[in-house]
Amino acid sequence: MITDPQGTILALFIAFCRMGGCVMVLPGFSSARVPSFIRLMVAVAVSMAVLPLLWDTIYPRVSAAGNGYIMLVISETFVGTMFGLIARFYTLGLQFAGSTVAMMIGFNAPGSGDIIEDTAENQLTNMISFAGLMLLFALDFHHVVFRALIDSYNAMPVGGIVDAQKALITLTDTLSATFFIMLRLASPFILYGLLFNVTVGLINKLAPQIPVYFISTPYLLMGGLFMLYLSIAVMVQQFADAFPTVFLGR
Repeated sequence: MITDPQGTILALFIAFCRMGGCVMVLPGFSSARVPSFIRLMVAVAVSMAVLPLLWDTIYPRVSAAGNGYIMLVISETFVGTMFGLIARFYTLGLQFAGSTVAMMIGFNAPGSGDIIEDTAENQLTNMISFAGLMLLFALDFHHVVFRALIDSYNAMPVGGIVDAQKALITLTDTLSATFFIMLRLASPFILYGLLFNVTVGLINKLAPQIPVYFISTPYLLMGGLFMLYLSIAVMVQQFADAFPTVFLGR
């Protein structure tokens, strides 16, 4: 029997602020293809599931908050959003790698509707980013995120002072680590594109009367797609394997 219904609802809402803030920007859940009602229900379900585990941590702070309850809502939403942005920045890095691959192999098709978002995106980038996100879900990356959120109550307790500088440093470190990982994944195609274009440029110097651009583009695209066929499985697997390293910092 619930002895304090009002306190229970307030504690549930505080848990929802941290979980919901994360789900709001979490890759996959925050997609434009997922209805807002579904995201809301997922956040509520996760909050109700973790509240019994965190009851002794959340309820005493909520009971003693008084007029400071609004500040608890703001700080908890900020913490949850920060955790979600770490995962989102990492998945956005795969879109950056996909765009780089498409540019270096000469796949310059007009942008079409993105599978995940509403923005126009290259078809090759669509395929790579969707494959990486699908593999993350297959490996239960959202379980890792929610587990980290639960553990965060020890490092960033309810009602504690949120250090904006540390949060900004965390996000910039995530961007830095993501950039180097994506650069490593796209590096074979960058080298391929550079070597191919340098070679074509030398050929053009030797035979300027030949329209080298129209002759070389099909070979650039064919070689790049063949490289992608051989390496996309390893690329996506390395992307998924590096997620815990970036998100958990280990």
